[in-house]
Amino acid sequence: MNEEQTITALSALAHTQRLRIFRALVVKGPEGLIPSVLADQLGVARNALSFHLKELLHANLVNAEQQGRNQIYRADFSRMNGLLGYLTEHCCQDETCEASDSKTRPSC
Repeated sequence: MNEEQTITALSALAHTQRLRIFRALVVKGPEGLIPSVLADQLGVARNALSFHLKELLHANLVNAEQQGRNQIYRADFSRMNGLLGYLTEHCCQDETCEASDSKTRPSC
């Protein structure tokens, strides 16, 4: 992932609804969700959801697959991991990072 792709991804996630949508798709995993279920789950109007999903698709953070009459949206885990990798590439300036527990990020 390069700097421009990182900025696009972070810009897409820098909105409350898009961040909530992305997190819901991450939680759901490879199974993904159809928009109507996602809208009901998050309490988002379907037309607004469509707009936000388009932004996440543009940033390549989610992908969509047509299944019958439905679109299934899934988080793109390789892209998410690429973003995390880019952000932590030079973590601790080549020193060993230690995590205080499994739920926290590395601390230097």
